[in-house]
Amino acid sequence: MSEPDPTPISLEQMLQLTEQLTDLLAAQARAFEEHRPHDAAAGLPEITRLTNIYRAGSAFLKAQPKRLQEAPAGVRQRLIRATEAFEAVLQRQGRALAASKVVTEGLVKAIADEIASRRNVGRAYGPNASRPIAATAITLNRQA
Repeated sequence: MSEPDPTPISLEQMLQLTEQLTDLLAAQARAFEEHRPHDAAAGLPEITRLTNIYRAGSAFLKAQPKRLQEAPAGVRQRLIRATEAFEAVLQRQGRALAASKVVTEGLVKAIADEIASRRNVGRAYGPNASRPIAATAITLNRQA
């Protein structure tokens, strides 16, 4: 079964959408860079909504290359510049998310290591000897 036709979108609408997404993603990247992930999460529903519209609009324009070719040069240039800015912000956001992921994984590992070290404390011999408690899944999973 084939997919339905992509949603029609004008180049001006695509330009506005690209600029909106660029602004939202830049704000999200800035929030991650400033160690405020809760602020980044606040805009997620709108980013998701606009991303879905952007995906459909891109598919429509890809299926209709004449539309882009026949557009006035000024509109094409503005769309190209907006797309370049969007791609730069996507790279910035990717770096911010990767850094956040490394910090989060480090925290989880430190907590898991501390839990594991406390659980393994015990006396091996004597009347009050205790067996170390087996490690839990979180202490064994290095990719929390």
